[in-house]
Amino acid sequence: METWVVWNANGVATKQIFQMDKSYGADGMAVRNNIAKISDLKGKTVAASAPGTAPYFTLAWFLKKNGLSVKDVTVVNLEPGPAAQAFVAGQNDAAMTYEPYLSTVRAAPQSGKIIATTLDYPMIMDTFGCTPKFLSENPKAAQALTDSYFEAVAMIQKDPNKSYEIMGADVKQTGEQFGASAKYLRWQDKAANQKFFNGELQQFSKEAADLLKEIGIIKSEPDIKTLYDTQFIK
Repeated sequence: METWVVWNANGVATKQIFQMDKSYGADGMAVRNNIAKISDLKGKTVAASAPGTAPYFTLAWFLKKNGLSVKDVTVVNLEPGPAAQAFVAGQNDAAMTYEPYLSTVRAAPQSGKIIATTLDYPMIMDTFGCTPKFLSENPKAAQALTDSYFEAVAMIQKDPNKSYEIMGADVKQTGEQFGASAKYLRWQDKAANQKFFNGELQQFSKEAADLLKEIGIIKSEPDIKTLYDTQFIK
């Protein structure tokens, strides 16, 4: 839920029922070694996914925090993997990407450096949502999904190696490979969820809405109260 409003294929807003994780360095910006600060990107070329995606929103957020906007740079639309590969190959002045592709840049310091991540600007997270129709018709299933997620988080905390082997297999990675990327995430347990939906979400959503309106992604701010349902994390 990086940009906080999630829509299904029929254009219906989903209701978020639990937060899965927060990015702690998993998303970032790579720049050439001669770029000292983000504000130096004015007039430069940056590779990022299309408007409406998490990397594009991250780019807009980073630029905003440094006195620029997406209008101050030339955006080349590349997905995170190709963006990192193109950057290492010498294309573009900067690139927006995330793990495991961000580590491609870490492994090629001659090509550039990671100037900022979500450790510097915490603003990327994943949530799980369902349509209001599904929630009203299947509350037990929604509760089971939520409880199962918290059980999985508990297992990760208790036995991370086994957990990463299971999750890694699903994306054709070894447990070690999955764990290398997962170290840049923080899985959110029930207590963290309750804190998030009891204030953090509302504060972030206001700032995100202002930015999304500024860059033309949305025309008006939706009522955030209609976009989440906390009954399943109590």
